[in-house]
Amino acid sequence: MSSYGETCYDSIMPLMTNDNIRLYPHDRFVARLFWFVPKWVEPNHLTVLRIILIPIVLFLLWRQSWIASFIVFVFAAITDLLDGSLARTRSQITLWGTIADPTADKLLIATVAVYLIWKGLDPWVCFTLVLLELLIIANAIRRQQQGIYVSANNYGKIKMVLQAIGVASLLLAQAVAWMWLTPLALALFLFSFVFAFLSLITYGL
Repeated sequence: MSSYGETCYDSIMPLMTNDNIRLYPHDRFVARLFWFVPKWVEPNHLTVLRIILIPIVLFLLWRQSWIASFIVFVFAAITDLLDGSLARTRSQITLWGTIADPTADKLLIATVAVYLIWKGLDPWVCFTLVLLELLIIANAIRRQQQGIYVSANNYGKIKMVLQAIGVASLLLAQAVAWMWLTPLALALFLFSFVFAFLSLITYGL
């Protein structure tokens, strides 16, 4: 999990490394908010943790433990926000993290969203969500096979935030019987499709 520093690849979108870090507006705020995270906890550790939490969330959903699944999902989503900001503010960007971080995001969102949408929302929303995510992943794999790596773009980040809030809304609706959150979640997923498409055509991960 060491830094790849000098490694760089040609692409139509610049690959962020520890030599050309570009902070996003929220990075310093997140780093200060989570100041208590020790230095030995690297961003890649949080990405691995998020991957480990995916089957736990699915198991809790299968058990219909809605409150517990909501808490674990929100915690997993927070690790997504945190690992990227820590990587940029602490100069701990790695090639592995550049690839694994968005992959973990898609696994987390897609698996939980498919389960919830299929049970509570329009199946066509589920189909569209899965199709767009698969296209983005396939596009990223194709470019990586060509030796081309790109960093996640703003469209992909906005898509992830909208989908995470949508999933959290569905879980909370089940946990506390706030059914008015279901149409809100549907609207968030539909809105996220716009950014998913923009992420796809701009070769974002």
